[in-house]
Amino acid sequence: MGDRQIPPFYAGSREYSSKDGRQQIQKLEPRFDDVGGIPVARAIPQKARRLIGPWCFLDHIGPASSGPLMDVGPHPHIGLQTFTWMLAGEILHRDSLGSQQLIRPGEVNLMTAGHGIAHTEEAQPGHAELHAAQLWIALPEAHKDTQPRFDHYADLPRWTEAGVDFTLLIGQWLQHKSPAVHFSPIIGLDLLSHDSALLNLPLDPNFEYGLMPLEGCMQVDGEPFAQDILAYLGLNRTEVSLELAPESRVLLLGGAPLGEAITIWWNFVGHSKAEIAAAQAQWLAEDPRFAAVPGYRGKRLLPPAIPW
Repeated sequence: MGDRQIPPFYAGSREYSSKDGRQQIQKLEPRFDDVGGIPVARAIPQKARRLIGPWCFLDHIGPASSGPLMDVGPHPHIGLQTFTWMLAGEILHRDSLGSQQLIRPGEVNLMTAGHGIAHTEEAQPGHAELHAAQLWIALPEAHKDTQPRFDHYADLPRWTEAGVDFTLLIGQWLQHKSPAVHFSPIIGLDLLSHDSALLNLPLDPNFEYGLMPLEGCMQVDGEPFAQDILAYLGLNRTEVSLELAPESRVLLLGGAPLGEAITIWWNFVGHSKAEIAAAQAQWLAEDPRFAAVPGYRGKRLLPPAIPW
């Protein structure tokens, strides 16, 4: 949400490795930060793992008690989809297309930046807590310049299995299919346990997967993971054993490897440094590629200097 200050990365997914015939799990610790007084755990991108399928960014925001309200001014995006999964509190989204949408717990906001878009995010008063997962999905090169759009999803596939509440955020899971727009093979699934639960989840061997507890803790194939620690499973798996502690919430992300190197800098995702540099220059010049955000009165965010 907002001015990310992400260092430049120029890599796709690493090859999944195994040892002694046993499938390995990569344990990834997040970088913790503070955005406008709100605690944020950033799981990807990091040096050890840039992508999980097309997912290229994962911030776990909060949970944060009431305090100064988050107010993120106009900032640009290209070459990606921003994906917000709301768990507590409310955020008002505005963008340069004229969209204005309040997102509430249990809902998804999905903004496809494509060729270029600008937006703002404002936490709403009157809520004791703010809690969300915000992610980016890298668009494949064939779709990087698609027309920008905004979609809101209040009605998502939900079901209960083995005492766990499932919400399908994007993609397809067995007979369930999310309405969320996507441009490459992908999955996003939220699992919420009320008591201890043991699951064997079927997986697509052509997908790579990550699992991260947003609340509570889990065991993946018997290996423990605390809140905000990401378990990267890699490719070639047909199932995974997952044990959830009581009152735990786990985010499962996955997809087919993007197979394309991408560059991430500030709020941009591109397939070359030149694309990023051009977009940043246009934002600074207030080029029509990034129109004004109607209804927002604050200042535009400005990027740091490009390091190349």
